[in-house]
Order: sequence, then C-alpha cells, then structure tokens
Amino acid sequence: MASAKISFISESLFTPNIFCIQKDIMTIEGKRNSIPLTEGPSRAAARSYLRGVGFSKDDLHKPIIGIANTWTEIGTCNMHLRDIAEALKQGIREAGGTPMEFNTITISDGITMGTQGMKASLVSREVIADSIELVARGNLFDGIVGIGGCDKNMPGIIMALCRLDIPGMMIYGGSIAPGKLNGVDITIQNVFEGIGAHARGVLDDAGLEALEAAACPGAGACGGQFTANTMAMGAEILGISPIQLSGVPATAADKHEATRTAGRMLMDAVRANRRPSEIITRASIENAIAAVAASGGSTNAVLHFLAIAREMGIELSIDDFDRISDRTPFICDLTPAGKYVARDYQAAGGSRLLAQRLIAANLADGSAITISGKTLAEEAAEAIETPGQPVIKTFADPIKAHGGLVILKGNLAPEGSVMKVAAANRVEHRGPARVFESEDECFLAVQAQKINSGDVLVIRYEGPRGGPGMREMLQVTAAISSNTELSATVALLTDGRFSGATRGFTAGHVAPEAQVCGPIALVHEGDIIHFDIPNRKLTLEVSEEELAKRRAAWKAPAPRWPTGVFAKYVERVRSASEGATTL
Repeated sequence: MASAKISFISESLFTPNIFCIQKDIMTIEGKRNSIPLTEGPSRAAARSYLRGVGFSKDDLHKPIIGIANTWTEIGTCNMHLRDIAEALKQGIREAGGTPMEFNTITISDGITMGTQGMKASLVSREVIADSIELVARGNLFDGIVGIGGCDKNMPGIIMALCRLDIPGMMIYGGSIAPGKLNGVDITIQNVFEGIGAHARGVLDDAGLEALEAAACPGAGACGGQFTANTMAMGAEILGISPIQLSGVPATAADKHEATRTAGRMLMDAVRANRRPSEIITRASIENAIAAVAASGGSTNAVLHFLAIAREMGIELSIDDFDRISDRTPFICDLTPAGKYVARDYQAAGGSRLLAQRLIAANLADGSAITISGKTLAEEAAEAIETPGQPVIKTFADPIKAHGGLVILKGNLAPEGSVMKVAAANRVEHRGPARVFESEDECFLAVQAQKINSGDVLVIRYEGPRGGPGMREMLQVTAAISSNTELSATVALLTDGRFSGATRGFTAGHVAPEAQVCGPIALVHEGDIIHFDIPNRKLTLEVSEEELAKRRAAWKAPAPRWPTGVFAKYVERVRSASEGATTL
C-alpha cells in the first residue's frame, strides 16, 4: 500500500466520504477531515514531521483519531490514564485507525478543596473544552476520544465533543478501590469528615493519620457516587460513553480489554459517521438526568448537563432537573447517601441494569441512540444482574419515592438553587442566618465551635463571578457532618457549589449570586431563612421594602483577581442557573 495512488471520491477535500487506494481497489472509510492535512504532494512537509514522530506512510493514509488525555501525576484520579490511552490506541489501530495522543489540563477537586486553588476547578472545565476543540480543529481529526478521570475533565470533554460534532466518545478512567482500615471499607469522604472530628478532639492525630494513609490505595477517581462517578454514569446513560465498558474500575483486571474494545467501537462510529449530535439529544439528556436522580448523584451534574445542553443547542432549564427528579424514585444505595461504592454498582449490573430499570418504568427513552450504534433499550437488554445484589434496587421498592435533587426558588433565589436530598431526613428548616463572606470564614467558625443548633450558615461571594470559580464547600460540610448534633440541626446556603461527597441539609448554586447583587448579598446576620422542600421554596423573611433599602446601599466588592485567567473568566461566565458556561 505504501506506493498506492490515492484518488478522492468527493470533489471537496474537506468532506470526502471515502478515499480509494487504486492499486488494491480498496476503500477506507472515515477519513473525512484529515485528507487536506496528510494527502498529496503538497503535504510532504506535514507528513515528514509526522513520520519523524514514528507514524508510517500507511498510518497517515488511515483515519486520524485524536486522543485527548487528562493524565497528570497530581492525584489518583488521572495518574493511570497513560495506560488507559495505550489500551485505547491498541483498539483503534486494530480497527483501522491511527491514534494521535495529546494532553490537556486537569485540576483535582479533592486536593485543592478548601484552598484558593479550588477556584481553578470549574474554570478548568472551560479550558479543557477549549483546548480539545483547538487541537482537534487544528489537526483536522476524523474522530476523537477524550479520556477523563475526575469531576471537571469529563464534562469538559463532552462539551468539546458537542462543539466538534465529529465521531467521538468519552472514556472514564474508572473509580478507585475502597481503602481498608481495620477491616472496614473507607473512602476519601471518611478523611474529610475525620478532619472535623479531629478539630473537635473526637479523633486523635494517630486516628487521622490512619485514615489519611488508608483511604486512597491506588489509581482511580473517588469511589462514592460523588461528582466523577455521577458524570461517568451520566455519560453512559447519555450514550456518549460506552455503557458498561467505561464504568469498569480503574485497577480491575478487565479494564485494559474494556478500553481496547471501546477503541474498536470508536472506529465503528467513525466509519458510520455517528456523531455526537445524533447521540446527545433532549431525550438522552433527560435520560441522564433521570439516572443522576435515581442514583443520588452530585449536584454538580446540574451545572454540567446545563452546559452540555447549551453546547449542543438544546433547550434545558434548571427546572427540568426538579421535574425529572420528582418523578424518578431514588433506588441506588450508593455513598454518600447510602452504603456502597462505584465498584459495587458495576458488579451489581452497572449502568445497563440502571437503564433497564429506568426504561421499564417509563422513566427513560429507550429509543435514544448510543455511541455503539445500539439504542439505549438494546444496550439495557444486555444487562446482567448479579443475583441478590443490594445496590441497584427496584422502582417497586425504592429507597425514597423521589429522586435525589430538588430545585428551590423564592425571594432568596429567584433563578433557583440546588439541593441534594438523597440523604436528607428533613423537609423543612427555619432559622437565623449566620453570614460569612467566604468558605474560609465559615470553616473557621465551625472549627471553633461557634455554630449553634438551628443556624442557617450563609456562605456568599463564592459564585462563578464572586469566587471566582464557584468553589465547593466540602471542607465546611464535612466538618458539620462529622458532628452529629450540628448535622441534624443546621442548614447551609451558598452561591458556591458542593462536592459530590457532601451530606446534610444544604442548598447551593444560589442565583443570582452575591457578586451581582443577588438577594443572598442582602442577607444580614440573624435574618430568618426558611427552606420548604415540599413547596420548593427558599425564603428570606425580610420585607421587600427593607430589601430595597439594602439593595440601594450595596456596593460590589472589588474583583479578587483583576488580571489573568480568572479575570477573563469573570468577564464571560454566565449564572449558575445557566450552567456557569463561558459561551
């Protein structure tokens, strides 16, 4: 084939359907975009660069597949993704493609939690999407795979796939195995809550050190139904990630073969020109939201699916999450709301089994197409349930009658706020505001035991613009959760976000945010705040006349970051109620 002459079937070099190797009377499908980059005498210099890398002449005649890797050695979530990429590339080569790997950035939420570094997390989602889009457009890839391992890189990858709309998929690096301490499974959530117990003197230095040393035994994302596993599962049900293959845990014996199979699947999508716009539809997004609700998933899914819908030009509002969650019972017994971790979910039957349950209950649209070319119903029909498994329950016997997410609105959150109620035992709370201008202030107050039973902790100026970057409040919520009395009696409200590991009576994403004079900016110490979940209300019990006076006296704080990437982000970012996107 090395000396074969190539002729193009289409007159357009940018959109040929196939090209022919005349010598062998062979057609190679799928090379739709890269021909102007690799073919013909005028591209000799480009080929020379690529041959210097190690690609052969034959390699460059095949469809070129970009591999966007989020590998980093900063944290367990992404440390193994080079190995994942090698398996993926092997499958792509076996199926007739030429993979070309490149890297993009990632930020570890868990490591940066409770620091100024956490402000970079949500911003990184936009940079990841932008960088993948740029590399793919610059190199005229015929297909693309993004390999993600944690909270923001997976939605960032999917957002890029939406923009590019070339055959592509997202592959999940997989979840971490649980740690073991004194014969008991533990996760990173135990460490965060251990910090609060240590501050109160309930846990000594040695106990905290033991938790720290045992919780993360190796590669993989946080093991509970925190944000990473929520988005990985959501991507499977959405159809853009290969169902059941992507969810194999990071260090499982069959992870390599599952990823290799995914590479071959991607090449089938390239040949069929199966694009994200055929997969990511209003129906498939609603399917994914239903899965999040049924599994007690992270509130971050609200931001990310709003952003994904926006990238694909699909109308979706924050109210849709409440509507879908309200009709979808909570059936997955997963931490932090339940007992089990992602490894147990996969072993029980995984996302195929959850999809089967949702479709049978008319809570998901089985006709939605997936990256495999099969419908969601066809994929769900292949589910294998482990007999007697306790993780994925039935809708006839749910954990709760309604899903794990609710949207509260009212004079304190006209655009909405998000609550995860999967683990909440209260449906109402009314109490005095304790106002903090940052997460750090509130954490110090909790650590100093200055919070009283019944208080409503208000953490503001942590929104998309005010933070900037909308930090997660896990440092505070974990400290509260470790205190049985406080966790049962206080509430927390913020224009920031919550970690998927958060438990407790908490409302986040309050919009409009404080930085733009949203009502949360007008709350005074001691004001009464009322959470009413059954009626979906979040009310500041202050008269409109008084609020008008406070609004007139309010002055916007000076930008915390007047230059650099955060300043650019603040200029572009939208409200949390719109997904905090920059487009």
